[in-house]
Formats: sequence, structure tokens, C-alpha cells
Amino acid sequence: MSDKSISNIRKVDATALQEAVALLCAGELVALPTETVYGLAARADSESAVAKIYRAKGRPDFNPLIVHVPSLEAAEQIAAFDDRARALAASFWPGALTLVLPLKADAAIAPAVTAGLPTIALRCPAHPVMRAVLAKTGLPLAAPSANRSGGVSPSTADHVAASLGVDVKLILDGGAAQQGIESTIVIFRDTGWSLLRPGPITASQIAEIIGEENDVTASLSGIEAPGQLASHYAPGKPVRLDALTAEADEFHIGFGAVAGEVTLTASGDLAEAAARLYTCLHLAAGAAQPRIAIAPVPHEGIGAAINDRLSRAAT
Repeated sequence: MSDKSISNIRKVDATALQEAVALLCAGELVALPTETVYGLAARADSESAVAKIYRAKGRPDFNPLIVHVPSLEAAEQIAAFDDRARALAASFWPGALTLVLPLKADAAIAPAVTAGLPTIALRCPAHPVMRAVLAKTGLPLAAPSANRSGGVSPSTADHVAASLGVDVKLILDGGAAQQGIESTIVIFRDTGWSLLRPGPITASQIAEIIGEENDVTASLSGIEAPGQLASHYAPGKPVRLDALTAEADEFHIGFGAVAGEVTLTASGDLAEAAARLYTCLHLAAGAAQPRIAIAPVPHEGIGAAINDRLSRAAT
């Protein structure tokens, strides 16, 4: 990587935060850490700023963006909440839960954010850097993952620089993302609720608050939220799943007793596997072998979210 490509990375301090705030208020792009993955942020009320996200990522314009807000009160200025949504926000915000809700007619949100949908995806993040930036800008921030569209999501500032380079004015380096996979996405309907994207907060945790998932129509309705494209999180090589051993031309990512050349977790800890998922995929993408093999990962709990990302990477 050239010096030019990493010259926009800054360790988080008061000066870097103030620079990030000024850039965002001016309609520029800033990459910054969240507790899930690094996000590519722009002010969500500006058509020109949001357009820069799409250009930098090469993102399809029919794929909506998650908007980050500092609080439930700020979210209710943008979207219509019912009792179910408020109960989930009270339980899991700030945190890795995105709620898809009806967009208010008077919400100051650029149309490109919702990709023409009548709903908007909202999240109140927990990471202190993102929360500080939200508080200081006073703006809702659209912030998809800070990488080229369809590629492996970034869990470090270096991943962002390698994918987007100087297309981003500033990359705030807050260390490795702790949870390592994108937020859980929930949508509500008159008939119930559905999980649009599994993530760190599991369906069973949600069901404890608002009852069992009981809406089967959501998966039949096309793109309704970020992260639903069939091919996503791709390392640019063929991927073979559930591989206990690797062929000679495969880079092997292990899990538990299957060691691999790198491992998601030697102990079988699914939280550790989630946190290391994209780091391992980045290592596999840069390896000499032309193909990738990945050991079986259990489907229970957060393993469902890990397997969701792996299946999209293999598509």
C-alpha cells in the first residue's frame, strides 16, 4: 500500500474528531469505527453528500442506507415508531440493532438514502467515536460499511484504506471493530415482524421482547434494507463452505478443532469468530491461493449471522 493511500488515516483524538465533524458538516465523507464494522459516513440530509457514498462504494442505487442517530428521540423525528419498535429500542439501543420503520413525510432525509422506499433503516450505535461524532454534528448520518460494494466489510482502518483509498477525506482509526459483523435488521408489519438480516442481536433475543417472529412475507418482498443482496461480502475468489480440509489451491479458514491457515476461533467461541470474520476473509483475499475453503461454523446464536455472511461471500 502506498503512503498516499494511508495518509488519510488518523488516530482518534480531539483534533481528529473536530476535523471529522467539520468535514461531515461540509458534506464530505468520513470513515469511522462502530461496534459492528467501520462505516462510511455522510450527512443524511444532503443529496450531494449521499451521492458521494454511492460513488465511493460503487453501490447500486436501489440498495438503501442505514441512518445512524444519537438517540430514540432523534430517531422519532425521522420515522414512525410503534410500541414494538420502542420496546426494542429501549432494550438494544445504543447497540447493533437496525429498525426498518415508516419514514415520516417531513423527515429531512435525502431521497437516495431510502432508495425510493417508504421506510427507513435506523440505528443508534454504541461505539464512543460514532456517538461523539453524532453529538457534535447534530446530524443524522448515513453510514454503510466503508468498503467497495459487494466486497469484504472492513473491521480495521487499514481495511478501509485498502478498499477506498483517498476517495475518503478522513479515516478515523479507533482500533479493530469489537463485534465484527453488521447489525441485526428487523422490519415490522401489521402481521408481525421479520428478521431481514441476522447480526449480533439474535432472533431469540428479539422474541423475548416482542414475541416470536411471525411474518413470512418479508423475505418475498425484494430489497427492503441494506445487506440483502444475494452476493455480498465477497473476497474476490471462489469460496467453499463447510470444508474440514483444504485442497492444494485453497486457503483454509478454520473454526474450533479445524485449525486452517488462520482460524475464526480455536476455542469455538462464536463471538470471537464474528469479530474475526472479516479479518480472516481479508487475509484469504490477499493470499496466494486462488480459492478459499472455510470450516463449518455452528448455526446457533450469532452463528446464524456468521453463516449468512459466509453464504453471501460464496455466492
